[in-house]
Amino acid sequence: MINVFAFTVLSIPILGILAWVVTDWFRLKERQIQAISAEAAEKAAQYAAKTERLEQRVAVLERILTDRSTVLADEIDRLRDQPLN
Repeated sequence: MINVFAFTVLSIPILGILAWVVTDWFRLKERQIQAISAEAAEKAAQYAAKTERLEQRVAVLERILTDRSTVLADEIDRLRDQPLN
């Protein structure tokens, strides 16, 4: 009977300490996951911005090639013929 009582009395603080350690470990893991997800979100935003800039540049090139192909050729020829200063 004394062994059961001693075991019960000693196991309560030990379980409390273990629960505290596990809770802290879970909090640490949660913070790590939040930091990783924030970093991933930032990288995704950077990639989206870069993609948008590249799409704008491609659109300009497409416009140059399709809308002004003859005018552009004339401009290139005119610039080629100008003397360098």
